[in-house]
Amino acid sequence: MKKRNSSSMPKARRKYYPASGTHLPNSCLLLCLPTMKRNVPVMMDEALNYLEKRQKQDSKFTYEVIVVDDGSQDQTSKVAFKYSQKYGSDKVRVITLVQNRGKGGAVRMGVFSSRGEKILMADADGATKFPDVEKLEKGLSALQPWPDQMAIACGSRAHLEKESIAQRSYFRTLLMYGFHFLVWFLCVKGIRDTQCGFKLLTREAAAQTFSSLHIERWAFDVELLYIAQFLKIPIAEVAVNWTEIEGSKLVPFWSWLQMGKDLLFIRLRYLMGAWRIEPTRKVS
Repeated sequence: MKKRNSSSMPKARRKYYPASGTHLPNSCLLLCLPTMKRNVPVMMDEALNYLEKRQKQDSKFTYEVIVVDDGSQDQTSKVAFKYSQKYGSDKVRVITLVQNRGKGGAVRMGVFSSRGEKILMADADGATKFPDVEKLEKGLSALQPWPDQMAIACGSRAHLEKESIAQRSYFRTLLMYGFHFLVWFLCVKGIRDTQCGFKLLTREAAAQTFSSLHIERWAFDVELLYIAQFLKIPIAEVAVNWTEIEGSKLVPFWSWLQMGKDLLFIRLRYLMGAWRIEPTRKVS
């Protein structure tokens, strides 16, 4: 990777993004784990079974899985390390954060440690079936030619909205619509579902967007897409299968209030120049 100006990527962030070597995995799966030890085996088994099968079918396909333990207290890392011992550290790596940094901070740490040509973000609860990554790959390919090798495919649950509304309370539905309006009004246009944790980015798009990212909690997806749209990175929204997993919900009122506050901060801080988006040099 070429040397970058310190103003475009602070040292604290720049040192975590490794230079491209002579051999890179085709894909990097990035799992962010808060405190979900019970969900780790389900998602890891599904993901690794799929990736191993795909590698046997295509000898040119390579992968790595990066598990980011976001300061959990339930020995999540120990569970993840067993997969590293089984499949090898070249395929499964575990990053353990001493303190909880929030989902955005944990994902950013994983992205800066990744080596893949494409980087997949996925939640560890297994709400989205892993083989749906092929849908994202098709969505990414449909965006070609990619400007400066940058493109993003976002998994979307928007096609399931009517069904989910029927199962939600009036209060939760009101909060959902309120949040969607704020996202559209303040930050991101044209993307119906910004919060689905299933996203595929080219390496260059990940480098450009995460280098400017500030929000470290649940609203980081919105800032990520705000940055992408500012940089004119093409984005595809792709319908994926999704199942609501028990215990993976946010606490409705307070979490939505915090996310609404973050949306306002995103808009105001970029508008006032407190935060700046400066394109970094191309990743070699």
